[in-house]
Amino acid sequence: MDDTTRVDIAEEARLVRRARWGSREAFETLYSRHAGAIHALALRLTGNPATAEDVTQETFLQLLRFMDAMAPDRPLRPWLKRVAANAAIDRLRRERRMVEFDDAIAADSAAEEAGQPDDGSLGLLQRFPPEVRTVVWLRVVEGWTHRELAGRFGHSESWSKSLVSRALARMREMIEVEDDGRA
Repeated sequence: MDDTTRVDIAEEARLVRRARWGSREAFETLYSRHAGAIHALALRLTGNPATAEDVTQETFLQLLRFMDAMAPDRPLRPWLKRVAANAAIDRLRRERRMVEFDDAIAADSAAEEAGQPDDGSLGLLQRFPPEVRTVVWLRVVEGWTHRELAGRFGHSESWSKSLVSRALARMREMIEVEDDGRA
């Protein structure tokens, strides 16, 4: 860990401590430092700007609620990202947006037939239903384990492994088809 990181963590710990004591300015500083990243994650997971905004707000409300339990020597962003991901998963469950992977393939085929433009791998991932997109993003980008995903989604580890494997394989196929179309 370099000196800059230590200073940032120390500064963030001071901000958290001041926010605990009721400093609105300190909380606003924490919010302004992290809200963009949290909103971006929530948007990637939910695919809906309004829902992403709600998840961001829920995340910072949780920060207010659990600020006393925050470890002063640990960075805040990983905790915020975990809270945001869990809030997004809860939203997906409440909205009953969970689907089987085969339904995702059908939805993707419909998007291809409709001529939906591609904007790279993230664009391909956005073609999948929210549950598939969320599991893949949390596993591949955020580094969640299959055990964590399985527990959070209420399925087995093999469900998580299969879903990620099939989604990545489908994305590779989609890239190959698009590359063949451009050749």
